[in-house]
Amino acid sequence: MIRAAERVRVVVIGAGQAGLSVAWHLQRAGLVAGRDLVVLDRAPGTGGAWQFRWDALRLGIAHRVHDLPGMHEMGLRFDDADQTRPAREVVAEYYRRFEEHHDLRVRRPLAVTAVRHDDGGAALVVETRDEQGVPGVVRAEVVVNASGTWGTPFVPWVPGRDRFRGRQLDTTGYRDASDFAGQDVVVVGGGTSAIGFLLELDGVARSARWFTRRPVVWSEDPALAVGAAVAAVEDQDRAARAGRTLPSIVSGTGLPVSPRIRRGITRGLLEAEPMFTRLDVDGVRTASGEHVHADAVIWATGFRADLRHLAPLHLRTEAGGVVVEDGRSDAEPRLFLAGYGPQASTIGANRAGRRIARQVLAILADDDDDDDDAGPARRRVGG
Repeated sequence: MIRAAERVRVVVIGAGQAGLSVAWHLQRAGLVAGRDLVVLDRAPGTGGAWQFRWDALRLGIAHRVHDLPGMHEMGLRFDDADQTRPAREVVAEYYRRFEEHHDLRVRRPLAVTAVRHDDGGAALVVETRDEQGVPGVVRAEVVVNASGTWGTPFVPWVPGRDRFRGRQLDTTGYRDASDFAGQDVVVVGGGTSAIGFLLELDGVARSARWFTRRPVVWSEDPALAVGAAVAAVEDQDRAARAGRTLPSIVSGTGLPVSPRIRRGITRGLLEAEPMFTRLDVDGVRTASGEHVHADAVIWATGFRADLRHLAPLHLRTEAGGVVVEDGRSDAEPRLFLAGYGPQASTIGANRAGRRIARQVLAILADDDDDDDDAGPARRRVGG
């Protein structure tokens, strides 16, 4: 069975921070959700990637989650949320209330399998598959991709990785420190997730060793941290405009030292070692030649933008990235990438939502003008 093909004005792929922000701005401008505007989300519930985060993560110790546009009129602020609850529960609840209040009619779970040009070139074709495996097609004048990164964790190749007999998992597979009770654990990665895992494993695992590809740079001066963050975003923007692989944000900003992290440093829990040279059947071999026994290796080594479904559009450059300027694809001007590169932070995604929505509306207005030139069948935004 194949679901009947639809034709809409805009498809938004992904209902995380970036996708919901764009959808809210488009709806506010007059597009009607479910008719002019369709939001597709592959996840089973609300909350974007936050719904999959590990049990112990709390808003008070995570990166700050910025409020969505339109949340304040509902009386919702993440700063006022209950920080004793798991962050994934809080974000999922707030996003659910946001979607319902603004009647965004997100369709889930519905995976986007491909985006391609139609035969005549007048639209972009979004191919989908529901949880029963039933395929579908939505044709749109504009597509906003906000698929995020959670679906594409990055695990670097290290010699011997396929020989290790213990457990290997990336950030998406981590659930609770109790899963590693009494075990020797190796944590790889230089970001906040790796630090969170190490702090949670303290007193639960038998041992936890931390390895990073680059020396860890701690940031204790808020003013310097802000400046570094601005510079890192600018690096992301330059890479996106040039179509290069996006650089690591953490490598450009350093790691902020919260009171919790300061306590971990003082206790000697957060001492990073140079990346090990290889794995063997029961551990890793350090750069100095030491063998470190490991029952498990946690790869907290970041994510890459999830753009696999965009492959039919042939956007990849020889440099390995996608050319994106102010959220818009250079190779396909009817495609926008919200939350990509310099927009990856939650506040960046919010700001980008407004800018991308304005550009989308300009394209739709041009299409309407073309329809006027061709005849009386003008399509109005929202009716």
